[in-house]
Amino acid sequence: MTNEPLKYTGFYSESPRPGILGWLLSTDHKRIGIMYLVCIVTMFLVAMCLGLALRLELIAPGPTIMGPQTYNATFTVHGIIMIFLFIIPSIPAAFGNLVLPIQIGARDVSFPKLNLLSWYCYIIGGILAVISIFAGGGAPDTGWTFYVPFSTQTTTNVNLAVTGALMLGFSSMLTGINFVTTIHRLRAEGMGWGRLPMFVWTLYSTAWIQILATPMLGITLILIVLERVFGAGLFDAARGGDPILYQHLFWIYSHPAVYIMILPGMGVISEIIPTFSRKPLFGYWAMAFSSLAIAFAGSLVWAHHMYASGMSDFAILVFSFLTFIVAIPSAIKVFNWVSTLYKGSIQLAPPMLHALAFIFNFAIGGLGGLALGAAASDIHLHDTTFVVGHFHYTMFGGTGFAFFAALHYWLPKFTGRMYNHKIAVISWGLVFVGFNVTYMAMQAVGVQGMPRRYYDYLPEFMPLNVVSTVGSWVLAIGLVMMFVNLWNGIRRGHPVGKNPWGSATLEWTIPSPPPMENFGEEDPIVTKGPYDYKGVVADEY
Repeated sequence: MTNEPLKYTGFYSESPRPGILGWLLSTDHKRIGIMYLVCIVTMFLVAMCLGLALRLELIAPGPTIMGPQTYNATFTVHGIIMIFLFIIPSIPAAFGNLVLPIQIGARDVSFPKLNLLSWYCYIIGGILAVISIFAGGGAPDTGWTFYVPFSTQTTTNVNLAVTGALMLGFSSMLTGINFVTTIHRLRAEGMGWGRLPMFVWTLYSTAWIQILATPMLGITLILIVLERVFGAGLFDAARGGDPILYQHLFWIYSHPAVYIMILPGMGVISEIIPTFSRKPLFGYWAMAFSSLAIAFAGSLVWAHHMYASGMSDFAILVFSFLTFIVAIPSAIKVFNWVSTLYKGSIQLAPPMLHALAFIFNFAIGGLGGLALGAAASDIHLHDTTFVVGHFHYTMFGGTGFAFFAALHYWLPKFTGRMYNHKIAVISWGLVFVGFNVTYMAMQAVGVQGMPRRYYDYLPEFMPLNVVSTVGSWVLAIGLVMMFVNLWNGIRRGHPVGKNPWGSATLEWTIPSPPPMENFGEEDPIVTKGPYDYKGVVADEY
């Protein structure tokens, strides 16, 4: 502790080049992480506005603010932006770049130029996705899954959107290659596998999925373009093709992609809960191996999205069994988080509140996933709004809340300033309540039988749709309040020291914001585990 007033040293700005070129040509992992973060938050806000428009359309039966074609295009673009431009890159690309090298005692990632290229691939993919909305032909209206045969027959800008998604896939693969190599080759002296922070373990597991599964997405998207431009007939039953083949190819990537989205979020929660419980993480090796198990088992369950496609009963049995197997390592993580909290000295700081909300939402999403993994219940729930609600509980309630937790946890480290805690708690409450009202009502109306992707519905579905839409307003107010508070904190918040939370991992041992090469002239030597809180005291700010 120190009673001396802290001096603010300025937002992270060191660079051999001045001005905007110092950012656009930088190979420093922190600058690239900040550029990712700015773009990802921007994309999230755009997609949030589209989601609000969808909910407003569904507040009552019949057309309210848009027609069916506009509605189809809106939920397609909302899905493409949220999945490919926000959820998949959010934690790995932004906070992975910012935090991972420092946590393992490295000065940068293994391939700095490749890291910059991955950001440019992300930007190109985002630009192509945006152009597809406004170019002649109209915004794509296929849904983010680009299901055939509709995606091969529609006259909208599917080719541009698919090419954008392909570029985003390249960005994801390059990031995965960089992280695997960095973790293997650049760990500090004394940083054995048993001393890696859990965030690094989850990024490591995620990186292998990015490397091994993402090429399947690229192949599938290229086949769509070949089908549309050259009439290849691979998915056209009239020409000897099979539209179900597309579903297999797509979900072989896209279900592992779910774990690209959720695993880094689990790593964030595994950093925050020990910090604000003042306890070591319970079951370190169980948590580490459960991350690898989720990555492996999650790659084997793709066809549980396809129970209604006419697949054999034996195949349904196998994929249903594998789906329930994935629940085991996920349950291990929840058990270990709760065990870490047990008898801890718990501090309900804003990052901790978002972490606790993550556990609550993820538990609900996981239980809903078991209902969809069991064929008997899935046949009833398939293609209803229950699926949409479940997906948002795992992706938004899980990864989204983990992203917000990471913002509140690490942003003071990389900006050198602290946000207003009172406003952060109020915004958390609005986001948490608004989220659960919105998507619990969506799940409930799905159980009643309301199909998804319909811009109109029967009158008996109206009450729960009104509840869901009102919940989305509360959610949006909370999100706007949260981002305004964080922005005000960056601009004029109180300066912070190197360790405002009293955390024990390496990133909290260097100044805030971090210097150019992280650790100065001498590389760190690691002599203890990542969650050893003995003698660690939070700085005053």
